[in-house]
Amino acid sequence: MRLSLLLLLLLLSGPPPTPGMEDAAFPHMGESSQPPPRACPPRCSCPRADTVDCNGLDLQVFPDNITRAAQHLSLQNNQLQELPYNELSRLSSLRTLNLHNNLISSEGLPDEAFESLTQLQHIYVAHNKLSVAPQFLPRSLRVADLAANQVTEIFPLTFGEKPELSLSSNRLSYLPPSLPPSLERLHLQNNFISKVPRGALSRQTHLRELYLQHNQLTDSGLDATTFSKLHHLEYLDLSHNQLASVPTALPRSLAVLHLGRNCIRWVEAARLRGARGLRYLLLQHNQLGATGLPPGALRPLRGLHTLHLYGNRLERVPLALPRRLRALVLPHNHVTALGARDLAGMPGLAELNLAYNRLVSAHVHLRAFRPLRALRSLDLAGNQLTRVPGGLPGGLHTLRLQRNQLRALEPELLAGLNELRELSLAHNHLRIGDIGPGTWHELRALQVLDLSHNELSFVPPDLPEALEELHLQGNRIGHVGSEAFLSTPRLRALFLRANRLHMTSIAPEAFLGLLHLSVVDTAGNPEQVLVQLPPTAPHQPRAGGP
Repeated sequence: MRLSLLLLLLLLSGPPPTPGMEDAAFPHMGESSQPPPRACPPRCSCPRADTVDCNGLDLQVFPDNITRAAQHLSLQNNQLQELPYNELSRLSSLRTLNLHNNLISSEGLPDEAFESLTQLQHIYVAHNKLSVAPQFLPRSLRVADLAANQVTEIFPLTFGEKPELSLSSNRLSYLPPSLPPSLERLHLQNNFISKVPRGALSRQTHLRELYLQHNQLTDSGLDATTFSKLHHLEYLDLSHNQLASVPTALPRSLAVLHLGRNCIRWVEAARLRGARGLRYLLLQHNQLGATGLPPGALRPLRGLHTLHLYGNRLERVPLALPRRLRALVLPHNHVTALGARDLAGMPGLAELNLAYNRLVSAHVHLRAFRPLRALRSLDLAGNQLTRVPGGLPGGLHTLRLQRNQLRALEPELLAGLNELRELSLAHNHLRIGDIGPGTWHELRALQVLDLSHNELSFVPPDLPEALEELHLQGNRIGHVGSEAFLSTPRLRALFLRANRLHMTSIAPEAFLGLLHLSVVDTAGNPEQVLVQLPPTAPHQPRAGGP
């Protein structure tokens, strides 16, 4: 009977447990149930099963013990000089390989080094010592970054079908042949490229961004077919070359054309007719002079949004610019005058920068700015104006008049600017007596006022109520009375540095009621100034002292 019962129990309980099964079923009775630690190269970190991070360890030898399951391997910022084929070829699951900033030379990189990495999508070998690009890269690769090497030669089949390729900061003297037709981004800046061979870009019809700045391109290095097949090109950077004219046959898809710092003397409308979709044209630091941009030269660019003409020795604002232009940037030219109709053809202009030209008040027409009803930002800094121009648009938000020769502020010239938020009058010759009564009356939205480096002897009265930031440094202020800031209850920052203030020059009640005041800068005065803020004001660091 006892034997039959025992057999029954054995049948019900199933086969005997295999060795170790007791621990699996009852972890509290055996050793710990935690899996054994993953293999990881010494000093490296392996935060996930598929990631090995050996960044910045001064490694001179390729680490061993890298798991075959690794998909992301970081070896940047080390001192590796070569890649052993046997170690690398077994990592067939790699998707990202970062070798940035090592000492790897072409001699230390076997031709077939990456051939077996059939899953690789991103490879970064920038800032090494390669003189020849790797001969074979896997077809799976999407991004190849070989920037900042010493590459002078590229094999025709190196890059296969990569959509993004960077060979910037190398020693290439020509545009590489047989580039992948699937390319979407191509970085070739900072090389020695002087010529794009005919047809070199004829198959790259998917290219959207092309960077060729800081090379040695001349007009003879480009021809009418260079860019004509790039039907999806949106961004083209040819700045810092030696071009004397705008390239021809630009694609209609182009949105941004950067031609700054070339030797362009003349812009022809015929060369821009194909680029009718252009939105941003950058021509700064060329040699256009007085005649290089004739009237109507940019008329084909009907959708142009922004035009940069910084530093071209222009003597006047170019005529017949595109009507839809929103931003015109013309600082550091030789413009001496503004006529009544010079700006009339751009009714949608929102930003106008004429800083550091040669404008004088006598040659700025009273109606020069009146047509610009959409204008929000006007920069006239660094000219020779003695008074604020008249007829300013009422919707202006920012007005910069620093570094002129202003000697008076007349209320009628600032009348109607009830949306102005920022006004800079720094580095002029203004005195308290030069600021007419009611000057600030209509500046109801003004938040930032810069009157620094003038000749003011005390804080101007009746400042705008909305004011939050007031710059008065570098004046001749020797006293701040108790009623100086009664009209500015929202003041947050006050700069009184480098005036003539002494220890008790600021009345104890001067800041009473300024509940938002958090910065008072009184450094650089003859004596340390005592500043007493209201007890409810925010406690923020404030500069002070002699």
